[in-house]
Amino acid sequence: MDLRQLRALLAVAEHHNFSAAARSLHTVQSNVSTHVSRLEHEMGVVLIDRATNTLTEEGRVVADRARRIEVEFSALESDVASLRDEIRGRVRIGVIGTTARWIVPPLLRTLADRHPAISLVVLDATTSSLLPQLVAGQIDLAVVNTPVSDPDVLVEPLFDEELLVVAPTGHPLAGLDQVSLSELAGHPLLLAAPGTSFREDVDAQASEAGVELQAQAEFDGMRLLASLAFAGFGAAILPASAAPTVPAAAGWTKTPISGVPQRSVGLARRRRGLLSAAERALVEVLVDVIRNEAPAEGGIHPVRSD
Repeated sequence: MDLRQLRALLAVAEHHNFSAAARSLHTVQSNVSTHVSRLEHEMGVVLIDRATNTLTEEGRVVADRARRIEVEFSALESDVASLRDEIRGRVRIGVIGTTARWIVPPLLRTLADRHPAISLVVLDATTSSLLPQLVAGQIDLAVVNTPVSDPDVLVEPLFDEELLVVAPTGHPLAGLDQVSLSELAGHPLLLAAPGTSFREDVDAQASEAGVELQAQAEFDGMRLLASLAFAGFGAAILPASAAPTVPAAAGWTKTPISGVPQRSVGLARRRRGLLSAAERALVEVLVDVIRNEAPAEGGIHPVRSD
């Protein structure tokens, strides 16, 4: 068994086609076929169903391990390079959309200034989508909503954020210093869809306050929800990171909701395995960016400063 065989298997698993897998590896199809066949012969099982070019049950087990091995090889290269006073490597980080809006631009700038040899890949997705990819080794780190209960994942806090009401100018909820859940219950609202973690948290707080929120419409996607609120379709409950600083002519206002807990966002990584030098450098830059950028956003409170 060698790394070429594992990479060939992963490429076929990703592309579901031997020719496409060969192109992604910058080789020819016969090489990919040979590597996969040798791996199958060594392990004594079929890993790729040739009728569908998909992983068999045994293939999925091997592919899961192969992804972790690939991650460790990349980390090894990064660690060795750092001993020569140059931190280099490729880091794949997932970021929830509301946080990506304000954090990714300064993260890219700062990382390029401090560590130009680090190549960064950013995946914008939901927490529920990012965690399985993190565990499988498809991404290295993830900025997610907390708490996270996955036993294969460690999460360190990054920041807490207030809950806000974004309302069009002229709406009864616009321009207030703060608003309670009881006051919100008297108005139809744009809300996150039932079943999402954000909606469950909001509904739980409303229940504790003895009220039930009215849905004008519900959306499975925080950025879509925020965009509709900004466009004047109604008042929406959003985390602070979803609502940028309001310009004078924005046509909408944002108001803190009183008496509700803040939402927490953390940095997740796999419980097993060490962070590479490049990943450690990225974490350091990420923490600095959050600390520096949060005051300008409003309603975001960093909880980690190391």
